[in-house]
Amino acid sequence: MQKRRGEEAQRLNGLDHLRAFAVTYVVVYHYGALFPHPAWVERVSDFGWTGVDLFFVLSGYLLGGQLLRSLARGERISVGEFYLKRSLRILPAFLCVLALYFAVPGFSEQPTIAPLWKFLSFTQNLGLNPAVARGFSHAWSLCVEEQFYGVLPLLLIALSTGSSNQRTRWVIGAVLIGGMLLRGAVWEIWHVSHGSYAAWMEWIYYPTYARLDGLLVGVCIAGVQQFKSAWWERASRHWWGLFALGLALLGVAAVLCIDRNSLSSSVFAFPLVAGGYGCLLVAAVTPACFLHRIRFAANSVLAAWSYSLYLIHKAVIHLSQEVLFQAGLARDGNATFLLALSAALGAAWALYAAVEQPFLRLRARLLQRMRGPSGFYDRDLAR
Repeated sequence: MQKRRGEEAQRLNGLDHLRAFAVTYVVVYHYGALFPHPAWVERVSDFGWTGVDLFFVLSGYLLGGQLLRSLARGERISVGEFYLKRSLRILPAFLCVLALYFAVPGFSEQPTIAPLWKFLSFTQNLGLNPAVARGFSHAWSLCVEEQFYGVLPLLLIALSTGSSNQRTRWVIGAVLIGGMLLRGAVWEIWHVSHGSYAAWMEWIYYPTYARLDGLLVGVCIAGVQQFKSAWWERASRHWWGLFALGLALLGVAAVLCIDRNSLSSSVFAFPLVAGGYGCLLVAAVTPACFLHRIRFAANSVLAAWSYSLYLIHKAVIHLSQEVLFQAGLARDGNATFLLALSAALGAAWALYAAVEQPFLRLRARLLQRMRGPSGFYDRDLAR
């Protein structure tokens, strides 16, 4: 058992590095975009919004992989089990932080916030104008994921019946190409009638219909791993080329995003970012890659706390800056930056230990009961 646990930990090293990088990049980006900060922060974090896209790719690969492994083994997808696992993973910490935003005056980093029902229904990202409702605005990415995963198991079941290869290719192409065409059409309408960056965020950056690239790339990678073993082995042998290609694609996207709300950026940047991070992910899970072979304990811990840190970091940075300013520190100083991030990490640990871990243990117990004493899934109990 110890050996198997060690192998599993080794297998996840590359993903831990990517997850730790993603949450760090996003947090520093938000610090530079929303709060007083040292001058150097904005220079190093300008492309940090793409950390969310890396989360999308990782999420699509991991959760899509769970569903596709069942199909690869010739089993039916258990929609109920998937939704149970997802709910107990996402909802407890999310609802805890949401309660703080709505119940504690001054907790929110911004004075305005979307209505509670939009958070509870995971539709807050639709019609989200950052100039109007900025508090807890980063929950938009959870809305995209929950809407996507509400459909994905059912879509995979439909595609798995009969000869599905051609239908699958059509769906993938429709989502990727359709997303680019839709963003281009929306951009033309927005550019003529609005012309503000807030409108671009509302109609192109936040909506689910425009942000499926990363999730789909992650699911496609999982599909290749499960069903196209020859392709996967070939990609694994050339991980270094994929790593270089990933960096190149991200570099092209960064150049496009110099004018972030331009037509070319709106249409092409998201698939380029998703493809770039997808290439890095394939390299990271390859045994020969340095990201897979090297383990940093700090990255493993940060990866485990990443969801809690993502949820709570804006509010904690806001509160920390207020306290530190009252103590005589400059809001935009390096000391405030380090102390505020340390406070965010401490709050993330507390949320993870007090909320995430207990519900993950509960999830494990419930799944064991559903699968029965033999460890196999008990469909009667699942109903």
